[in-house]
Amino acid sequence: MLAAAIAAGPALAKDVPPEVEFGMPSRDLGKAEGRCRPGETGPALMVTVTGLKDRGGLLRLELYPDNEDDFLASDKVLKRAGKMFHRVEQPVPPSGPVELCIRTPGPGNYSLSVLHDRDANRKFGLSTDGVGFGSNPKLSLSKPKAAMARVVSTGGVSEISVRMNYRRGLFSFGPLKKR
Repeated sequence: MLAAAIAAGPALAKDVPPEVEFGMPSRDLGKAEGRCRPGETGPALMVTVTGLKDRGGLLRLELYPDNEDDFLASDKVLKRAGKMFHRVEQPVPPSGPVELCIRTPGPGNYSLSVLHDRDANRKFGLSTDGVGFGSNPKLSLSKPKAAMARVVSTGGVSEISVRMNYRRGLFSFGPLKKR
């Protein structure tokens, strides 16, 4: 189930205060490897988030190795095994474009997820929070495959767009209907 996969995924360290770069708070388990630096030249991903339900709460962007075993695995398990994992978190801006920048270890394929934590409680709320993945796959209640969340990082700053999905009915997630 998608909800179980996201709920079981990495939890943010609540005792780590956010640091500010580009005027927006970012987190990466208290480390700097995930945050873009001022004037970032890459390798990194500039992620534009579209289809937000509202402008409240937090956005959490997570970058995983591009394989089934590691996608949406616990950050602690990945780090303990010496595997790559990056996270950036920021409040949803009240207006304008919604962009997050995350560094990658180098050019290559990665799997990417975005969580819209609408109540900023750092827990996934099945009926309230939104999710998006790198290749904007169609979602059901099951966890998407890593390939469906794949993004490609070049040597520079690669721009991608992720469309958010929210629970629709009992058995699916999808983008908001256009008004």
